[in-house]
Amino acid sequence: MTDARGPAGRNGETNARRPHGTPCWVSLMVHGPAATHDFYGALFGWEFQPGPQQLGPYARALLDGREVAGIGQLPPDRHLPIAWTPYFASDDVNRTAETVRLCGGTVGVGPLDAGRAGRLAIGSDPSGAVFGVWQAAAHLGTAVSGVPGTPAWNELTTFETASVAKFYETVFGFELVREDSAGLDYVTLRLDGRPVAGIHGLGDALPRDRGPHWTTYFEVADAEEALERLVELGGHVLEPVQDTPHGRVARVADPEGARLALLEGR
Repeated sequence: MTDARGPAGRNGETNARRPHGTPCWVSLMVHGPAATHDFYGALFGWEFQPGPQQLGPYARALLDGREVAGIGQLPPDRHLPIAWTPYFASDDVNRTAETVRLCGGTVGVGPLDAGRAGRLAIGSDPSGAVFGVWQAAAHLGTAVSGVPGTPAWNELTTFETASVAKFYETVFGFELVREDSAGLDYVTLRLDGRPVAGIHGLGDALPRDRGPHWTTYFEVADAEEALERLVELGGHVLEPVQDTPHGRVARVADPEGARLALLEGR
């Protein structure tokens, strides 16, 4: 993991249209959105605003009035994994969806319009990890970064990096930078020389009940305090706070089981 925070304006505001491939949004689909709003509102200080209506029962999470993430409701008859999904910016979501298919991935949702906000598709890479594609119109994506309560990094955990990294390179134009450490299968995805996401290959150590998946890291001011608060709110600790070269990290799950990481950056 590396520092993915890009150029930002005053108070971390990021109002520019993102280049193709840039992680620009994170979204979570749950069975009980009201309880999920209460959980993340208390953990990160988020407030919620409904819409776009085209996405059904969906709301955008706001931090000090600026959009940071989205939470929607799964249909009651859909028993899908509850997971945070990163969205990557696209200049043309139709073309990106076709490239996903040509490169061995699948497109499960869309491309479809989200009103005046933009167009989206949800797909999976050849290993099965789910991600989103966003073509911005009125909604450019996460509007603030680098402060507590905002997405700080997205990391794909998979069996091995070589083939799946090539998929993301072709679809989104990433530069692949392989970690030199012996025994570590890790690739950083870069755009214009800047790290934007990572891929970590675990081989047989990848949990079989999870399979390949993306994890979103959310910035917090104090990892220990955030972890204590999360437990009070009904969340679960998967891995306690650990010191890393990039800050203090804890891996956790919310009350519905969605996994995420808390990052106290350096």
